[in-house]
Amino acid sequence: MKLFTVKEINSLLNGELIGNCSDNIYAPEQIENAVKGNITFIGNSKYARLWEKSNASIAIVYDGIKIIPREGKAFIKVKNPDLAMAVLLEAFEPEAPFFETDIHETAVIDKSVKLGKGCKIGANSFIGKNVVLGDDVIIYPNVSIFDNTTIGNKTIIWSGTVIRERSVIGSNCIFHTNVSIGADGFGYRPSEKGLTKIIHIGNVVIGNAVEIGANSCVDRGKFSSTILGDGCKIDNLVQIGHNSVLGKCCIMAGSSGLAGSVTLGDGVIIGGSASIKDHVTIHSGAKVGAGSGVIADVPAGKTVVGYPACDSREKMKQWVALRKLGRN
Repeated sequence: MKLFTVKEINSLLNGELIGNCSDNIYAPEQIENAVKGNITFIGNSKYARLWEKSNASIAIVYDGIKIIPREGKAFIKVKNPDLAMAVLLEAFEPEAPFFETDIHETAVIDKSVKLGKGCKIGANSFIGKNVVLGDDVIIYPNVSIFDNTTIGNKTIIWSGTVIRERSVIGSNCIFHTNVSIGADGFGYRPSEKGLTKIIHIGNVVIGNAVEIGANSCVDRGKFSSTILGDGCKIDNLVQIGHNSVLGKCCIMAGSSGLAGSVTLGDGVIIGGSASIKDHVTIHSGAKVGAGSGVIADVPAGKTVVGYPACDSREKMKQWVALRKLGRN
């Protein structure tokens, strides 16, 4: 168990310590569930009322909230509680699963594979011909990486993930359980024989510091590449279709999906369960609301919602008008 004093935590967060608490802190917890030895968070004034009944020893508090700690308790005031929480959770992060040996004896590794320094490969993993792994790559049990794939330094690949042939993966990426990289795109055309499959011969190119959630799929290009730019963060159960191109630092929330040949600019945010039609471009800084269906290009910086999606302010006016009709 990791233990921190209040002063040690404040040093990590570089906040303003208010009050006096001598408890050792062993875990973060939600304010209503916290007990002695827990640290909690008050990032919004609506949660301040919960502090009076909370048993937490200490709270990280947004510096715009005007409350004071109780006797024997303390606050650490910060400008951004969410970022402070990220720092704190990293400090409390448990140790990663243990590798008894760096390369498990049941792993199947082709003799042509190039392994960087410090790589770890778990039980029953498969590494195909001409694969290149950078330094300190961690591959957990039951991962398959097929021929001619390149993976950069310090990338972590969790169990059940399959990376198909010719994929190019950057450094410091994280692929969670059961991610699929480089499967065939979805392409069929009617013919006299029924549905003719369109073979996809491209690949997937993923930049640095990309994180992909469990059970998400990134299909390879029909030709050329499906591309995810540096810093993209993909939630669980996300579908990225063939030949889609994502700029830097895009976010896609759970169960959202891109059809084929969608282009996202830098910093685009796609809400949960949103769906994007093929060949649509969503320009840099735009946001798509949860559950929306985008069938046309979205200008830079715009927020669109609804099905079909349109400017958020216009959609709100439509919803208000519909409510008024329902009352008549």
